[in-house]
Amino acid sequence: MAQQSPLHEIAEQAGAAFTEQAGWSMPAHFGDVGADYWHAREGAALFDVSNRGKVEVTGKDAPSFLHNLCTNDVLGMPLGAGCEAFFCTNRAKVVAHAGIYHLRLAGDRDAFWLDVAAGEVEKLIKHLDRYIIAEQVEIADRTSSFAQVHLAGPTAKAVLARALADEVPSLEALQHMERTFGAKVHSHIRRNDMLGVPGYDIVSLNELAQSLWRMLVAAGAKPAGSEAFQILRVEAGTPVYGVDIDENRFAFEIGRTAQAISYGKGCYLGQEPIVMARDRAGHAPRTLTGLKLKASEPAASGNKVLRAGDEVGWITSSVRSPRLGAPIALAYLRHGHNEPGTIVEVAGREATVAILPFQ
Repeated sequence: MAQQSPLHEIAEQAGAAFTEQAGWSMPAHFGDVGADYWHAREGAALFDVSNRGKVEVTGKDAPSFLHNLCTNDVLGMPLGAGCEAFFCTNRAKVVAHAGIYHLRLAGDRDAFWLDVAAGEVEKLIKHLDRYIIAEQVEIADRTSSFAQVHLAGPTAKAVLARALADEVPSLEALQHMERTFGAKVHSHIRRNDMLGVPGYDIVSLNELAQSLWRMLVAAGAKPAGSEAFQILRVEAGTPVYGVDIDENRFAFEIGRTAQAISYGKGCYLGQEPIVMARDRAGHAPRTLTGLKLKASEPAASGNKVLRAGDEVGWITSSVRSPRLGAPIALAYLRHGHNEPGTIVEVAGREATVAILPFQ
């Protein structure tokens, strides 16, 4: 039986239709996928993303431990900051794609929270456990104890300010803060524009989640489901592990080098292949990029991308974009075939290589 989000009941009361995702029952839409989508593009949409994995890493050696195992700079990360990173094998194949946040727990204990795709916590914890030798590090799965929502749209900041009855500071990407909604709904708020519009992840204990949801809706947010979330995610060119990334993918080819890979830090697991690819070839053998499809329907995941009859890549995600009026896709394309404007073929239909995010 699928696990239910702590917000399942309130979403059900609001008329949500549900779908199973990575073992969780989550809202697919609130009656009209198009309306859900446009709330995020033009106002403020509220998504239940409680199924995302949440890993807490504590202990004296937590900063150096994570720093040595991921592609970004954790050792120099100040309190209240965050970063995007890959956890890789020694061959730089991706085990997890995470947001890493440096925060303070009760009792003035420093901690790092790792935010990962739904269903990916067990794999990540197993990977981290493998490299604990004498380090003073504790790792805990907090997924089932906390709800998480994503507030997205051009008016998201104003909605958040009304719900908090306080000004909201201008946070940089992945910066975060602790705030209390009303008298007792204590929450962790992170700036995260993963859908191509201003966005905030808000995390609270399960027992506080319904109150949090009601206050955000009362402040002007419109409930929205995972189908609209998927469209916005693909438009933004944001990959998700388990769909666009897996253990066969080389970190350098995912197209997140500017956000997720630091070239100024010391040694880490998987560094050598990444640096060699940068310095010797100057490019990845293939890159995750965008395609605009001349078709009536989205392409299927795994569809081959052809150019002049030769296979040059494959589709990972595809949706129909209401804003662009046509299907679009994320695809891995070989170097030399991924220049914007290049004409390719998918399932017998023409497609054009596009820059991410889609314009």
